[in-house]
Amino acid sequence: MSSFLHVSVSCIESIIDAPATLSKPNKRWHLAFATIYCSRALHSLLNKKSKKTSKLPLSTHSSVVLNVEPHLAFSYIDHTSLTEVVKKKNLDQLREFGGVARVADALKTDAKNGIHGDIEDIARRQKAFGSNTYPRPPAKSFFYFVLEAFKDLTILILLACATLSLGFGIKEHGLKEGWYDGGSIYVAVFLVISVSAVSNFRQNRQFEKLSKVSNNIKVEVVRDGHRQQISIFEIVVGDVVCLKIGDQVAADGFFLHGHSLQVDESSMTGESDHVEVNSHHNPFLFSGTKVADGYGQMLVTSVGMDTTWGEMMSTISRDLNEQTPLQARLNKLTSSIGKVGLAVAFLVLVVLVVRYFTGNTEDENGNQEFNGGKTKANDIVNAMVRIIAAAVTIVVVAIPEGLPLAVTLTLAYSMKRMMADQAMVRKLSACETMGSATTICTDKTGTLTMNQMKVTNYWLGKEPVEDSSSIDTHVLKLIQQGVALNTTGSVYRDALGSKIEFSGSPTEKAILSWAVLELDMDMEAIKQYYAILHVEAFNSEKKRSGVLMRKKADNTLHVHWKGAAEMILAMCSSYYDASGSIKNLDDGERMTFEHIIQGMAASSLRCIAFAHVQIPEEEQEISEGMQKLKEDSLTLIGLVGIKDPCRKGVRKAVEDCQYAGVNVRMITGDNVFTARAIATECGILRPDQDMNGEAVVEGEVFRNYTPEERMEKVGKIRVMARSSPFDKLLMVQCLKQKGHVVAVTGDGTNDAPALKEADIGLSMGIQGTEVAKESSDIIILDDNFASVATVLKWGRCVYNNIQKFIQFQLTVNVAALVINFVAAVSAGEVPLTAAQLLWVNLIMDTLGALALATEQPTKELMEKPPVGRTEPLISNIMWRNLLAQALYQIAILLTLQFKGESLFGVSEKVNDTLIFNTFVLCQVFNEFNARKLEKKNVFKGLHKNKLFLGIIGITIILQVVMVEFLKKFANTERLNWGQWGTCIGIAAASWPIGWVVKCIPVSEKPFLSYLKW
Repeated sequence: MSSFLHVSVSCIESIIDAPATLSKPNKRWHLAFATIYCSRALHSLLNKKSKKTSKLPLSTHSSVVLNVEPHLAFSYIDHTSLTEVVKKKNLDQLREFGGVARVADALKTDAKNGIHGDIEDIARRQKAFGSNTYPRPPAKSFFYFVLEAFKDLTILILLACATLSLGFGIKEHGLKEGWYDGGSIYVAVFLVISVSAVSNFRQNRQFEKLSKVSNNIKVEVVRDGHRQQISIFEIVVGDVVCLKIGDQVAADGFFLHGHSLQVDESSMTGESDHVEVNSHHNPFLFSGTKVADGYGQMLVTSVGMDTTWGEMMSTISRDLNEQTPLQARLNKLTSSIGKVGLAVAFLVLVVLVVRYFTGNTEDENGNQEFNGGKTKANDIVNAMVRIIAAAVTIVVVAIPEGLPLAVTLTLAYSMKRMMADQAMVRKLSACETMGSATTICTDKTGTLTMNQMKVTNYWLGKEPVEDSSSIDTHVLKLIQQGVALNTTGSVYRDALGSKIEFSGSPTEKAILSWAVLELDMDMEAIKQYYAILHVEAFNSEKKRSGVLMRKKADNTLHVHWKGAAEMILAMCSSYYDASGSIKNLDDGERMTFEHIIQGMAASSLRCIAFAHVQIPEEEQEISEGMQKLKEDSLTLIGLVGIKDPCRKGVRKAVEDCQYAGVNVRMITGDNVFTARAIATECGILRPDQDMNGEAVVEGEVFRNYTPEERMEKVGKIRVMARSSPFDKLLMVQCLKQKGHVVAVTGDGTNDAPALKEADIGLSMGIQGTEVAKESSDIIILDDNFASVATVLKWGRCVYNNIQKFIQFQLTVNVAALVINFVAAVSAGEVPLTAAQLLWVNLIMDTLGALALATEQPTKELMEKPPVGRTEPLISNIMWRNLLAQALYQIAILLTLQFKGESLFGVSEKVNDTLIFNTFVLCQVFNEFNARKLEKKNVFKGLHKNKLFLGIIGITIILQVVMVEFLKKFANTERLNWGQWGTCIGIAAASWPIGWVVKCIPVSEKPFLSYLKW
């Protein structure tokens, strides 16, 4: 018992005795803390005594470990208790603490202006409560990837072959020379595993870096009265964080103030229903949840590992072993080729065994090898060893172990380069899929336009206002109220008032800067005269926002609306004219206003309207009780036109996509006239297009089509205006049903369904909400459509590079397989040894993959139509190229095999070396042919690819070393200059052959269409 009660006397005194210097709220907090602590201690003692008799729990929720010696800077708050209050949503405990306001005082936070936020303040808070980070599970080590590589079936087959070859080699030739073939296969396996492990390890590291970038969310906080954006990792306990639709809640904490705030807690609870957060019933906010509606500010009480999200995330590691569709197809192709190799090897084994036992083979002296019972058992074993070694060699050459490696290298390289081109890949498969895209559905604001908005026009009544001094005083006050009170933005002035900063969405900032700088609005002063009762926050479906407020001076209720001009106009029954008089809005006047709105829209302006109504006294109680805003009989205050200029280079990017056979469609919330003007300016619409009205439709019209009409008309639509997120989703679904591969750009929370539904979801890095980013495959970091066109080019480049390598690799495999098979069956021996074939495979697989996988995107890629969803991996063009080169190599090498000795007057050993050397040099020259699948000029752009030239140089040097210096290992003889010249001449003939073959047309129907790779 004494140990249980052991608490330092000084510590208890420090808890009970409140310093005289404390403020009144802090004294209350201190007293509450001391009371809770002492009652807990007594309660736990009583509970120990009456353990057997009592059936009541020790405490419902309050079984909390108390920090008796808190940090000196915040010595009047028990952070552990506070953390538990939030985690367990204990409203009663929060009231015991004195409510959110008392917690803010204890955390030394001003609910309006936030913390001071200087370096010392941040450091104190981080020391007392920790930082907003959590430890990640340890990264996978290099050896993990080595072990993963060993699990590959190809590697296991090669290891089995190596073991057999080593054993048989030592049996036949002794240890000194018998280890070469088996040893070389082991070396090859080691190199393949090393390159594969290094590549995957580096890719893993790259993903880790990307993960850090994508997790580094920007959060808006209030510090020292100033709204500013900081990294999520810099948030500290006590911070006041601003929340709006689509934001991720950055830490645990309490709701301070705001309106209509609804949070999606499905990431924590699994429940899909949105939870309303308010001051009275549920002021608790949790890290990792998403804001679904409304806006507000929160007080941070727990960060990092003290949050539920932090505890959960620290145990989760992102699985990076994602296999892309192309990798899956290539693995299938590799296993198919492997099976063919095994079948051929088995056939060779049977043929050679039959030839041996039927007496059709001769030894080096020309004597019959098998002579029935006269042949020694040892000779039969040696012969069997030789036959099995030949079969093993065929298996080794048949397996294209470089194919999966080539994909890994290509994807890793392209991901790195796409990052430099302002595109962050979240899902590897998107790299490939983007190359097949047939249509791109893009947003307007911020993607096609610069998102730098400015109010350029203001209409009061039916007249444009050039000078704000001419506006009637009453109308001016109403405009200022409508801007100041119905906004999610803010205005910050420094102490001297010389520096003004605006925050919020680009539209909000444009309206606020216009009201402050041109209409001389004082936002803080206006807010003091009104109490906001209810807010309807803006979202992309309603396209408007409204506020119900009480004027403190006379208790009258007012409603202000702001939003899309034609929608606000439909809610109005009167308007203010230039003199400030209220005029009735009849059909004629309404038509006039519609023409004004259309005129602004045709000039590419976004048109926003302001309206106001004072609630009559008899309706005040109803309005206040229902918390619903009046939506009819409003008075139009005025119209503003906001200019958002098109981005530079957008027109060219759109034209590039269209030239590549990819349709660009614009889906926007703006009205038809603005949408048509911007689409024409960007090149999505031609000036003469949409004569029959099918190219531009409104979301509501599209939504109300029958399913048959939608499917019929969706292909012709180029612009969808006044669209809701549902319309966007509907369009994506229709396009996919028609067989299109659809890429979609999105930035809002409501775009998430369309981003997920699309084949490739592209979210915006600057304006995009966290919900949109999490639903996307690729994040466009600069929000620019030109970057979308670049992603398309890279996607095609990835697919094209892999096709080049497949063509190159299969040429090697087909040629080597046929040569060894024919030679083994006809002559009973293989001209290319296992060591030589592995050398060819290695330089072609690793170096060849590196050379062809790192080719840059070219303009030619954007001259071809998109690759279809079901088109075969090996196209007719590739079959034509690879079969022509393989047949040439087979013809030449078989001629050398059977006639080489007599043609060149050389020994069998030198002839075998000539075959090996010619075969390798044929691949080196064919590597140039593989650079272009269709173009005859294979040297175009060669000077730009220094890596390709370097690899060719390294391959030639290594081949010279292999032939001239590693004679025993490679089983070669030195060649003279003339013989080298002959080898080079024969190999160089593959260039003109490649040129001639590319003149042969190929049919559209896939060759071997019955085979599904």
